Amino acid sequence: MTLMDGAKTTMRVCLGVKRGERVLVLTDNTRQPIADALYRAAVDLNADAMMMVMLPRTRHGEEPADPVSHFMRSMDVIVAPTEYSISHTQARKKANDSGARIATMPTITEEMMGKGGMTADFKEVRKAVGKAHRKALKFKEVDVRTELGTDLHIVFGRRKWIEDTGVLHRRGSFGNLPAGELFIAPMEGKTNGTLVVDGSFGGIGKVDRPIRIKVEDGFAEKITGGKSAKKLRDVLKKHEKLLDDPKMAYNIAEFGIGLNPKAKIIGNPLEDEKVMGTIHVAIGDNSTFGGKVKAGIHMDGIVSSPNVGYDDKMLIVNGAVK
Repeated sequence: MTLMDGAKTTMRVCLGVKRGERVLVLTDNTRQPIADALYRAAVDLNADAMMMVMLPRTRHGEEPADPVSHFMRSMDVIVAPTEYSISHTQARKKANDSGARIATMPTITEEMMGKGGMTADFKEVRKAVGKAHRKALKFKEVDVRTELGTDLHIVFGRRKWIEDTGVLHRRGSFGNLPAGELFIAPMEGKTNGTLVVDGSFGGIGKVDRPIRIKVEDGFAEKITGGKSAKKLRDVLKKHEKLLDDPKMAYNIAEFGIGLNPKAKIIGNPLEDEKVMGTIHVAIGDNSTFGGKVKAGIHMDGIVSSPNVGYDDKMLIVNGAVK
C-alpha cells in the first residue's frame, strides 16, 4: 500500500465518507503530506472537504485552541493526523457529542499509512473486537500477570468497555487509526500491584529495559528501570507543574487489549497498543472515555504475552483472548 492507499482506506472504509459531508482534516505542520493525501481522498468522494493547520501541541492530551474546538463541533467527519494526540481532549469529546465521526491519528507517519496496522481488514478487526468485548463483559475486575513480573489487580466495576474497530460509520463515533483495541477506564483508586512494561511507552518509544511501575491505590508510585524509565519519570515530573493536583498525572487511566493482527511494535503507541497478543495500561487522563480524572496527559505502556483473568476464569492466556 501507498500513502494515498492508506488515505483512501481511512476515508472510504473506516469513516464511510459520503457525498456532501463536511469533512475536516485537522493537522499541524509536522504531518502535512499525510494531511494532503487525506484531503485529496475526501475530495475524491465529493465531500465538502476542508483542512485546518494548527501549531503542534506540546504533549498528548493537550487541548487545541478554543477556535479550533469550536470549529470541530460543526463537522460531520474529522480526521486528525497530528504530532500529539487530541484523543483524550474535551475538544474531541465535545465534537463527538455534537455528532461528528472522528478518527485521530497522533504520531502517524507516511510509512505507517501504507504498512502494518493500516493494512488490516477492518471488518475482520471489528469481529475480533466484538468477540473480545462479549467475553470481557463477564469481568468486573481482573488480575494481570506476566513472566517478567507484572502482577496487577484492576477493578472495572460498572464502567463500559469501548470498542476501537476502525469502522466509524455511526454518528458520534470515535477511534484512532490504525485501529484494533478494546479498552476501559478502571475505577479510580482501585488498581494495585506491579506493572512491568516491556514493549514501548507513549512519548518514550521502545523501552531499552522493562519499566517497572509500583501501583498503589490507583496511582503509579514508583517507576524504575533503565533510560526509558528515567525519561518517563522526567515527562511526568514536568507535567506535574501544570496541574492543580500533581498526583493526577500518575493516575492509572486505562486498560486495553490489542486486537489488530497486522500491527507491530514499532515504538509508536498509535500502532503498538493495537498489536495482537498485548495489553496496555495508561497513565494520566481518562475523563474522555468514562473516567473522572482530567490530567491533560495520557501515556500508554505496552505489555506482551499477558495472562488476564479473575478467580478460575481467564480472559487472556499468553496474549490470546480465550
